[in-house]
Amino acid sequence: MGKRIYGLLGRRLAHSYSVSIHRMMGNADYRLIPLEPEELPGFMGREDIGGLNVTIPYKLDVMRYCDRISPEAREIGAVNTVICRDGKLRGYNTDKYGFEWMVKRAGIGFSGKKVLILGSGGASRTALAAARSLGAAETVVVSRSGPENYGNIGRHADVEILINTTPAGMYPNNLDAPVSVADFPRCAGVLDVIYNPRRTALLMEAERLKIPCAGGLTMLVAQAKAAAELFFDRKIPDGNIPEITGKLRRETENIVLIGMPGSGKSEIGKVLSQMTGRPLSDTDDMVSMAVGESIPDIFASRGEAAFRALEREAVRTAAKESGRIVVTGGGVVLDSGNYPPLHQNARIYHILRATELLETAGRPLSGDAAALGAMSKKRMPLYARFRDAAIENDGAVSDAAREIWRDFCENTCD
Repeated sequence: MGKRIYGLLGRRLAHSYSVSIHRMMGNADYRLIPLEPEELPGFMGREDIGGLNVTIPYKLDVMRYCDRISPEAREIGAVNTVICRDGKLRGYNTDKYGFEWMVKRAGIGFSGKKVLILGSGGASRTALAAARSLGAAETVVVSRSGPENYGNIGRHADVEILINTTPAGMYPNNLDAPVSVADFPRCAGVLDVIYNPRRTALLMEAERLKIPCAGGLTMLVAQAKAAAELFFDRKIPDGNIPEITGKLRRETENIVLIGMPGSGKSEIGKVLSQMTGRPLSDTDDMVSMAVGESIPDIFASRGEAAFRALEREAVRTAAKESGRIVVTGGGVVLDSGNYPPLHQNARIYHILRATELLETAGRPLSGDAAALGAMSKKRMPLYARFRDAAIENDGAVSDAAREIWRDFCENTCD
């Protein structure tokens, strides 16, 4: 295996999860293969290719180098998997299998539905083929400059399934969205092939509207399983898909801590970081470092509004990364705009502590019991809106940290 090349072929791959996925499937030699367009012909002519996954922007380009193309890949018009057999390159499309697995796990039915697909690249072709296979009554592909485009998309307000195959909302441009789900009042399902972040802005809007939805991580793992079967001509159990998806979510999702000032968030965050080996991001520390002042000094010299603006930027910066412990300031929930960046790739924990146990030293807004009581009354409903779970911190910090980790591991499965 080590004498042959296995990996993901694309252009910008730094934040891909494919290496982790294939190594979980037993391929220790799998690696990232970033290439510029002019490098592609030389690479595809190598004699030591074992198996490749192909991503943006080469799913169409690699077809010209394949000696054989599977009927499904030819029908779709895109290849995402290449293997070498007897010195010949064979092209396949396992994305369709992955897409249909994602649809099945999400419980979204296509039969008789009108489907709108955003984007016209290789992933769009896959989604189109899958939608038709799943019984869609009508499919519409929207692109930036085609006959069906974002300028006239309003004439398709009656769509029932919305699929994003564009990069809009993908890391590092988190929180971008190609359209608003609210513009499609009959929408009954939203799918986004993006997997980083876990919840794109499009998916979070679908969540708010209580519309069934799913992101691309399950699709990514499922198509990788099908590709690995082709690489080594062996069957891999379907149960590997949810198992690996769950492991990836545990590795990549953030743990976010919110709660009253003095509730112990910073101490719990440090213990969690040590316990898990995850990097720690403290948004208050980020603000202080950015301006070279302590939090009390910022409040005194610039005012709360200026601090909140700095905090908002720190939240967006910290929360777009993956696999972190993110500790927030006590007032982060005062700005509802902080919820989407925190929620996009995390499980949010509200740290509870009895008011009489809250620390007040150095707290610009909660320096006495009366101020704390008023603050608690105002903020508790806001914490409840942000949180996924609440954890008591009236005892040992290590106990709270262990409880958070236990809950996180139980609730980040596929």
